[in-house]
Amino acid sequence: MTPDATAPGSFLRSAEADLLQLSIETGRADWVHATYITDDTQTLAAKANARLIAATVRWAKQSMTLPTETLTPEERRKTRLLRLSLPLVAPDDPKEGERLAAMVAEMQGTYAKGRHVPLGTTESVDLQGLSRILTESRDPAHLEDAWSGWHRVGRTIRDPFVRYVQLANRGARELGFDDTGAMWRSKYDMSPEEFTVEVERLWNQVRPLYESLHAYTRMRLRETYGPDLVPERGPIPSHLLGNMWAQSWEGIFPLVAPPNMDPGFDLTKILVDRGTSPTEMVRFAERFFVSLGLDPLPPSFWERSMLVRPRDREVICHASAWDLDFVDDLRIKMCIEITGEDFQTIHHELGHNYYQRAYSGQSFLFRESAHDGFHEAIGDTVGLSVTPEYLVRIGLLDAVPDAQRDIGLLLQRALEKVAFLPFGLKVDRWRWEVFAGRISPSDYNRTWWEMTERYQGVRAPSTRGETEFDPGAKYHVSANVPYMRYFLAHILQFQFHRALARTIGHTGPLHRASIYGSKEAGDRMRAMLEMGARQEWPDALEALTGERKMDGQGLLDYFAPLQHWLDDQVRSAPKGW
Repeated sequence: MTPDATAPGSFLRSAEADLLQLSIETGRADWVHATYITDDTQTLAAKANARLIAATVRWAKQSMTLPTETLTPEERRKTRLLRLSLPLVAPDDPKEGERLAAMVAEMQGTYAKGRHVPLGTTESVDLQGLSRILTESRDPAHLEDAWSGWHRVGRTIRDPFVRYVQLANRGARELGFDDTGAMWRSKYDMSPEEFTVEVERLWNQVRPLYESLHAYTRMRLRETYGPDLVPERGPIPSHLLGNMWAQSWEGIFPLVAPPNMDPGFDLTKILVDRGTSPTEMVRFAERFFVSLGLDPLPPSFWERSMLVRPRDREVICHASAWDLDFVDDLRIKMCIEITGEDFQTIHHELGHNYYQRAYSGQSFLFRESAHDGFHEAIGDTVGLSVTPEYLVRIGLLDAVPDAQRDIGLLLQRALEKVAFLPFGLKVDRWRWEVFAGRISPSDYNRTWWEMTERYQGVRAPSTRGETEFDPGAKYHVSANVPYMRYFLAHILQFQFHRALARTIGHTGPLHRASIYGSKEAGDRMRAMLEMGARQEWPDALEALTGERKMDGQGLLDYFAPLQHWLDDQVRSAPKGW
């Protein structure tokens, strides 16, 4: 359809109708591929994605001929969102478009099928099993083996990734962007350059807290593993931090917490001792959202979601939330384990589902969050209300632990949330440089680890050459999922939490606030969720918080008692790396 300069509204309605139908078809193909991985489902998903990408690019390019001076503000925003609606833009050449979609599906499939035979065993295990070793083992040899075994998955992803970068950039440039990274950064209602400055501002705001946590963790790990493995100064070996990518460190809480320090409860043990099922885990999270005045999940959610790993086929276990008809065919895909970590993850995923349903009344191009960090932050905001008081109210705890346990609770949460911040920043800072051509394929791995050390203060457990491709061992890199949203979400969730705590009149420590059962908090949240992407994100932020600027102070306020405690602990220890 060629745009009619006199009828831009008609053009946009046709574009939205076409893209809605193709998005539904692609979502269904992706769901089947993710929950039943075969060569056939991979091919079908790749072809469906290629059709959607091609159509989106076609509509986006046609929209660029509309006379901007005659567009209404709503039409102008829709036109802009249309150009930014895909994280991956195919080149004009249909064969190259199909090749690009096939490469992404191939990288996802390779990642999902990754296996390794751990040291001292005879059977291969998947990422979940290897991650369990990193969390539970204290033997450096086994830790390094599990870490290295998984990271080998990147080797076969490296070559398709190189070609994917070339084709993705070609598509982005045909749409008027400098490269794919610049296209991603343009989604935040500011220029790519302004956004780069903004995320560095936010990082520098919260960096002192991370540096205190890093210094404390390094000091404690040095006591356990000795000076030969953990230096007094310098970066921490990645495999000792309890997570495959050192992106969160809560798995080593028992190792780094002082004796007799704990949060006062062990949620994993409580859930296991109660015989909690995966479905019951999801019901707990659903009831939280319902307590805020939101509707229960539709019956189809329980019929169509994948909550456990099937025994008869390969699946992508990485947790995700889906809305297959852009109305209420809501689902989550997860291989749930009965742990406190998965209890929180389920709250996170349902946050996506409730956001998706809230903005379903908007026109298609507005059926999205204010920016992608908002989508990631909603469920985590609810997760911050999973306090001891909340666990007592829902019957998982008999009594609220003494306030003296709060440092343990905050340390455990900081090892999850604060430790993530530089990793969340690094993944896309690296990809931005790759897409811009400032990092060549011959330097992929070297620069990945240089950025890891610069931002995280973490190093690889062994020398990593360019035959390895360690970025590909992270799902979001292999699957073409922009990652800056997670960094922003870790800022926004505390900003949201602080605002909602004020809404309910909470006057105590911020980490003890829970909005469970507050219809007033639910109304404030709903007001923002229903806006979707209709207005720029500062308007959505203001609807919930009364503020128009992203701010790390909420995170600093939440962890203020821990910051004082950490600084006291590392008073005589070196900071930085």
